[in-house]
Amino acid sequence: MNEKRQRIPELDGLRVLMIFIVSWFHIWQQSWLSPVIGSVNLDFLVRSGYVWVDGTVLLSSFLLFLPYAKAMRRRLPAPDTREFYYRRVRRILPGYYFIILAVLFGIALPWRLYYSPQYLVKDVATHLTFTFTFFRDTYLATPLGAASWTLAIETQAYVLFPLAARGVMKKPALTLCLLCAVCFGFRAWCLWSLVEYDMVVNQLINFLDVYVIGILAAMVYVRLEEKREARVTAEPAEEPRKKSGKMTAQELLKKYGGQALATFTFAAGFYGLLQMLHFQALSGSTPRIQMNQMIYRPVYAVCFAVLVLSAPFALFPLRKLLGNRITRFLGGISMNYYLIHQTVIVHLKRLRFPPSVSDTPNMALEQPWQNQYTLLSFGLSLALAILVTYAVEKPAGRLLDALRAKRNHADDV
Repeated sequence: MNEKRQRIPELDGLRVLMIFIVSWFHIWQQSWLSPVIGSVNLDFLVRSGYVWVDGTVLLSSFLLFLPYAKAMRRRLPAPDTREFYYRRVRRILPGYYFIILAVLFGIALPWRLYYSPQYLVKDVATHLTFTFTFFRDTYLATPLGAASWTLAIETQAYVLFPLAARGVMKKPALTLCLLCAVCFGFRAWCLWSLVEYDMVVNQLINFLDVYVIGILAAMVYVRLEEKREARVTAEPAEEPRKKSGKMTAQELLKKYGGQALATFTFAAGFYGLLQMLHFQALSGSTPRIQMNQMIYRPVYAVCFAVLVLSAPFALFPLRKLLGNRITRFLGGISMNYYLIHQTVIVHLKRLRFPPSVSDTPNMALEQPWQNQYTLLSFGLSLALAILVTYAVEKPAGRLLDALRAKRNHADDV
């Protein structure tokens, strides 16, 4: 199926918003710069910025299952599994491996961040195989970039996704209920048996309900898209009746009523999400924060699903705000930006750049250091992400395509 036809431009803007707020949270952890704009205090938004990772997982699940949802609806065979895996490899591995090795040889080894050769080998091996989230030292104390755990969880999900998706196509209720049962059973055990949740809150098994909600959202989207296409197809037949003159209220309602409803739904979903983030920001201690994450994760996922489902059908100004050339460009580099940014901001403090008067300028709320550090963290991470995307990821993708085409040609001959 043509990739351009499957592209939903408005989701570029949502992805960029999610990644931006997560990275803002990480930068705030280092700078302590309170985000106050005039009389508007956005402290709650940045304090709960980690929640938006759930949004990226929801969005990933939605987009991964969308081809399967279309095949279900049209009673077609499931998408090719080999093509699924190839596209994931092509998109992820070149940039990810380059960043991991660049951090290893450019920062971790020169700055002697490993306490033993054994730990070095373990950390590198588990990062290259996306298994580092299974071990405390490689997950919570790695010098190779703390933000990469999200990609590890996603990659683990990719391995299982075609099997789960085929199960959903054959027996949707049974498969989705089984996934939820596994997730909720594990989560209940965590909340009942543990007092610290560092190693469990963000494991793949604890995200299964988010994947389920993303899958359901994809099914709903296919239905909504069919209705929109049917309405658009019917419009040209009605066009000759209104050659000139203003549209009647009934015609305006018919043409824009659905878009207005979708825009209202988006606004309501966003408002509900902000209220939940206000609540999450008041959680207090780390265990309480992680406990609330697990308890309310399905609620956050539903809020994000509302945004994903309503944005593509909203009024033009909102659709244009979310889906345009800028958001498409930023969406294209967002993965590398996400992988790079936390390593950059930690290393800037290690280098003590920009210079500061205090040894702990964040605790001293030192200005202009806080502003300089925040802007530099965003700007340098963005510049490096562009470099990796266009100098490494895309050329490597084209090379993989060429090698694949050559191999396929040889097989045909």
